[in-house]
Amino acid sequence: MTSALDYLIELLAFTGLDHSILVVLAIHIPALAIFLVMVVNATIAVYVERKVAAFMQDRLGPMEVGLFGFKGGRRFWGGIGQTIADAIKLLTKEDIVPDNADKKLMLLAPFIIFIGAFLTFIAVPFSENLVVSDFNVGIFYIIAMSSVGVIGIILAGWSSNNKWSLYGAMRAAAQIVSYEIPIGLTLLLVVIVAGSLNLGDIVQWQADNRWFIIHSPFTFVAFFIYFISVVAETNRTPFDIPEAESELVAGWMTEYSGFKWAIFFLSEYANMLIVSIVASVVFLGGWLSPLAILNIGIPESWMILDGPILGFFWVMLKALFLVFVMMWFRWTFPRLRVDQLMYLCWKVFIPFCLANLFFVSIWELISGTIFR
Repeated sequence: MTSALDYLIELLAFTGLDHSILVVLAIHIPALAIFLVMVVNATIAVYVERKVAAFMQDRLGPMEVGLFGFKGGRRFWGGIGQTIADAIKLLTKEDIVPDNADKKLMLLAPFIIFIGAFLTFIAVPFSENLVVSDFNVGIFYIIAMSSVGVIGIILAGWSSNNKWSLYGAMRAAAQIVSYEIPIGLTLLLVVIVAGSLNLGDIVQWQADNRWFIIHSPFTFVAFFIYFISVVAETNRTPFDIPEAESELVAGWMTEYSGFKWAIFFLSEYANMLIVSIVASVVFLGGWLSPLAILNIGIPESWMILDGPILGFFWVMLKALFLVFVMMWFRWTFPRLRVDQLMYLCWKVFIPFCLANLFFVSIWELISGTIFR
C-alpha cells in the first residue's frame, strides 16, 4: 500500500526543490485535507443528527435556514443552512473565561483533544492506496493517539476552576481509560488472526479469507464489544455520563464557549468518524465491496471508478452507517448510571475479551498459523 506522502513527494519532484522542502509540502497538503474532512464531517453530521432526532421524535427538525438555493421547508434538506449559521454564531460568540481559571491551560486543552483526533487520521486508510502514512504498527499508533484526548479533558476540567467541570473531567477520564482496555483487546484479537499490525495487511487478509465480522463467532463478539466500547469512549448516549446535564451542567465543557467550545465539538464528531472508519477497516472489510459477499459483480459502468475512488466510497459508506447507529442509540437507550457503566466494562466486557482472546489464541496455535 503506497502512502500519500510518498506519492506526493514523487509528484512534486519535477519542481526541482530540495528534498526537505518537498517533504514539508507533502506533509501540509494531507494536513489541510484532513482538516477539511473534519470540518465537513462535523457540519454534515450535526445536520443529519438533528434530522434523525426529529424523525425519531416525530418532529421536523431544522426547517428555516436555506442555503445555495435550497429553501427551508418540511423536506429533508429544509434548514440545510442551520449548521452553517450555528458555526458562524460560535465563531463570533464572546469567549468568556472565569476570573480564577488557568487561562493558558484552558486555551491549550481543546487543541490537545483536537490534535489527538487529527493525528489519528494519518494512519487510517480510506482506500487501498489512500492513506497519509502506511505504518507497520498502524493499530498500535491508533490506540496511542486515541488516548491523547484524556490529557486535554483533564486539563479542561482542572483549568476551568469549576467543581462541575472537574467532576465531569474525572468521570470522562475514568470512562475513557477503562474502555480503552476492551478496545485494545478486541483489536489484539484481530492482530493475532491476521498476523499483522498494519491496517492494509488486515484488509488484505479479509480479502483472502472472510470479513472479520463473519469470520467466526469470536470475531463477531469482538466487533460487538469494540463498537459498544467506542460509543462509550466517545461519550455518546447512553454513555454520556461526563456530560449529564441534570448532574454536572455540561460536564468538563461547562466553562467553555465560542471558538474553544467549537473545537471540542469538532473533535467529538471527528472521533465518531475515526472509530467508525477503524471498525470499517478492521471488521467490515475496509475498501472491499460488500457486493462480492452477495456474489453480485460490479457493473461495468463502475469500473472506471475502481481503485481509490470506489474503495473510498465503500469505506465511508460502512463508517457512516456506524455513525448513524451511534445517533440512533442516542434516542433509543436511557443514560446508564456510573456504577452500571463501570460494571459493564470491568465485569462484562473485559472478561469476555480475555476469554475470547484465549480461545482464539489456542485455535490459531493449534491450526499452526500463529507462527507463520
